[in-house]
Amino acid sequence: MSSKNTKKNIKNVEPARNARLQYENEDDRAYGLAGMGIALAAMDALNWVAELNLDADGPMVSFSHAFYFSNSPSVSPKAVWHRSVQNFKVTSMMVMANVMSRYYVRLSQQVPPEVLGYVRDTMTEEGAESCSLEADEVGQLFNITMRDCHRIFSNPRLTPRVTEFAGTLGRLRRMSALEVADELHRLQLY
Repeated sequence: MSSKNTKKNIKNVEPARNARLQYENEDDRAYGLAGMGIALAAMDALNWVAELNLDADGPMVSFSHAFYFSNSPSVSPKAVWHRSVQNFKVTSMMVMANVMSRYYVRLSQQVPPEVLGYVRDTMTEEGAESCSLEADEVGQLFNITMRDCHRIFSNPRLTPRVTEFAGTLGRLRRMSALEVADELHRLQLY
């Protein structure tokens, strides 16, 4: 097969893989956002969040200024890199939690291997680009993230609580980080 045909085939496959991550409906979107909120709480990163917004045209999670950092000359390169890695870990956990909440809790099924493969590939690209991480380093993070999210979202005792949180997000549409923390605390998810 020529490289021209290979590139054409890759372009045709990519939208199909990405389609598995597209939201099916409003309910699916609420479960994805609920998963991200739970992941942020599990990583003790709610202090980096301004709000969760189900109606956002762009990202449904708005981060506060605490999430971002400046590349000030007074900040050491090591500190900048560590912060970049921490931010990458948080966003990776959010993506995995979004997917697992939608599949495990909403659909009561395993995440298809091709979806997990797409998440891993995306994490590998993003880890290399944002933090200069090698594929094996991202692979370790992927495995840890998948394990941690699996513990949360495959737990049958937590499923009704995740569903209730998704319902709350669907009803309120927008929640501040404090409201998210209060709701997750009430549901014993934080």
